[in-house]
Amino acid sequence: MMLRRRSLRLQMVSRFVIAVLLALVLVEGVFFIAVRQFYYSGIVGVLSNHAMVSTSFYTRFAGDLHYTNLNQHLSRLVTSFAYETAELEIVDRDGSVLAGTSGFVSSGLVRTADVAEAWKGGTGVWSGTNPATGEHIMAVSMPLIFGGQTLAVARYVTSLEEVDRVLRAIYTIAACVGLLVLVLVILFSLTLADSIVRPIKVMTRASAEMARGRFDVRLDASHPNEIGELAGTLNYMASEIVRSEALKNDWISSISHEIRTPLSSIKGWSETMLTGDLEDREETRLGLSIISKETERLVGLVEELLDFSRLYQKNIELDLSAVPLQALVEEAALQMKSKTAAKRQELRLLLPEERLVVRGDANRLKQVLLNLLDNAIKFTPAEGWVELEVARFDEATARVQVRDSGIGIAPEHLGKVEQKFYQADPQKEGTGLGLAICQEIVALHGGTMQVASVEGEGTEVRVLLPLVMELGAEVAPGG
Repeated sequence: MMLRRRSLRLQMVSRFVIAVLLALVLVEGVFFIAVRQFYYSGIVGVLSNHAMVSTSFYTRFAGDLHYTNLNQHLSRLVTSFAYETAELEIVDRDGSVLAGTSGFVSSGLVRTADVAEAWKGGTGVWSGTNPATGEHIMAVSMPLIFGGQTLAVARYVTSLEEVDRVLRAIYTIAACVGLLVLVLVILFSLTLADSIVRPIKVMTRASAEMARGRFDVRLDASHPNEIGELAGTLNYMASEIVRSEALKNDWISSISHEIRTPLSSIKGWSETMLTGDLEDREETRLGLSIISKETERLVGLVEELLDFSRLYQKNIELDLSAVPLQALVEEAALQMKSKTAAKRQELRLLLPEERLVVRGDANRLKQVLLNLLDNAIKFTPAEGWVELEVARFDEATARVQVRDSGIGIAPEHLGKVEQKFYQADPQKEGTGLGLAICQEIVALHGGTMQVASVEGEGTEVRVLLPLVMELGAEVAPGG
């Protein structure tokens, strides 16, 4: 069962809102705690300061003021140490309230944490609910000490109801602000998501059109961000597909012409020989010679197409061995000598004194050399020269270089001649696959191929191949 794809817009908005919501919860939680702590700490500070002053005063001057008999002076003590916003209670060790500013003495026992702490000699703070009234209160207690002995505990109790009301108002305002922020974030995230999703939807529709073969569709690449870059890339892809289609169509037209020409010659001479006088040995020999030549040309075209298919499907297998470059180059030059002689061209061969050996497929490397030499001869006029050089490029690399004095390649074609199906001059014979095949073969040998040219002066093709550092016993035939 296929899962439903979630909307990108919904994912963006939900994740953005969740992130902001978590941040708001964290910030408002810290804010609530901080505000509550601020108000409560202020109350504790005020009551503690007053309690400390009162109890210190009692400790220092109780004897002089005749407060040592606590029970006789409770009312005076309460009146002297009272605080206007809090109720003062004098609590004994049992937790009984001896006296209070309210004038009402509770019959219950006070055993909260603040009183217990005060009896230990410290300042006790406690907040909770008054069991008699249900009111939220805070209590601060300090010991009344005389002669090093705690006589009772002075306990200041204040209501937190008003403070809690103020806190609730602050919390409500903060929550409303947080809610408003969340609403604004949702609206902003919807707008942001739309600004991203809308062009993506446009690109999706355009991509679907391209998939149906409409490569004239173009996208707005003016967005100053990754969306614009993606749109530009899709436009570039469509342009390249259109160009590749045009190249392919030109190539199909060219290869059709290449195949039709020898087939027409073979068919024509076959009919001539069949309808003519077979006793005419000269005519028969000429016809068979032309048929053989055109058949060889067809075989070459088919082999080139098969090589291209194998290379680009990664089905080619190399018969690797140690290949001496000098012997391979001499063999290729000898094979092409008749072509240069027919055009009255000079074939120069430059070989190093040292023996350079590469590991590779001798037949495939020879195919590269023959193709490069054939191109150089084809595009070099009569009386020109073609040069084939072998040299060491560096400690681990050999260089094979083919130069000519031919017509050269125009700058607008130079970067494209190695692409499959590309022909700088579609009127020239050939499939446009030669250099592409050479480049693939060189790459399979771990090497690189570079083409440099100046229009009207000539072309230079450099092939770099890794050397065999230590020669083995196996050497390719002809080496």
